[in-house]
Amino acid sequence: MNKRLMNRHHVSELNTSATPFLLTGFMGLEKAHHWITILLSVIYISILHGNGILLFLIRVDHNLHKLIYYFLAMLATTDFGMTLVTMPTMLCVMWINHREIRHGSCFLQAYFIHSFSIIESGTLLAMAYDRFVAICNPLRYTSILTNTQVIKIGVGIFMREFVLILPPILPLYWFSYCRYHVFSHAFCLHQDVIKLACADIIFSQLYPIVVVFSMLLIDFLIIFCSYILILKTVMSIASGKKRYKALNTCVSHICCILIFYVTVLGLTFIHQLGKNVPQLIHITMSYIYFIFPPFMNPVTYTTKTKQVCSSILQVFLLPPSRT
Repeated sequence: MNKRLMNRHHVSELNTSATPFLLTGFMGLEKAHHWITILLSVIYISILHGNGILLFLIRVDHNLHKLIYYFLAMLATTDFGMTLVTMPTMLCVMWINHREIRHGSCFLQAYFIHSFSIIESGTLLAMAYDRFVAICNPLRYTSILTNTQVIKIGVGIFMREFVLILPPILPLYWFSYCRYHVFSHAFCLHQDVIKLACADIIFSQLYPIVVVFSMLLIDFLIIFCSYILILKTVMSIASGKKRYKALNTCVSHICCILIFYVTVLGLTFIHQLGKNVPQLIHITMSYIYFIFPPFMNPVTYTTKTKQVCSSILQVFLLPPSRT
């Protein structure tokens, strides 16, 4: 009886204490953390430079002041934000072994991580809509996708993220946490925090799976259907040169879609079905999900999009003309 009371008292102390959560790097590879950090630092700098250059080009080059590039700017901003939210804590954990993170900071990080994922999916959907209108209804492109319409789409993407992500994150501030405060990652994820809560977490467990993943699935299906219609329209064009030109405008976007959704599906598959998969694989897939799309999207658009390549040459490489 006394032992039970002591256990209750211990749990109560943990509930009321402000014990920080502890982040974790690659478990079992602690001796290699410094080498991993060097690689992550190079990737971090590359992501910031790549997305920063895209945003700079879209801002200064009037040839890129088109609707598709405004959506690209949203994509680059999202990737920029995701990197700033996740990479600093990763580097601190593995470089200087700074593992503690306070509850409020952890929940805020989880909110932004999941928010940026929803925003990226919505932005890719908006870019697919832009390509659909441009190819399937080119004569009405400017009348359908006006500046006002683009602003409404952008606001809708951010409002959807706010409405979807806030319900599972807010309860985290009110839950008691009486289990070990150790995460399996070097950043805060909603599913990790929920496992430590001593409360009724059924809603918080089911909501992200049902709502968030169904929303990502709906986005993907709409994008897929839009490209079927685009392909149907392109194949009806008599000129092979025009067909190639029309499809070529979609290559960069298709690459970004594959990069994002393949990593999402890979991470989901590992977490949901890979219970017998080593923990190291789970952690590695999470890192790939947060690093690979922000790293590859600028590379894809700067190498596959003719106008972006021309803009880079004009702004950075070609000397200004002297009058």
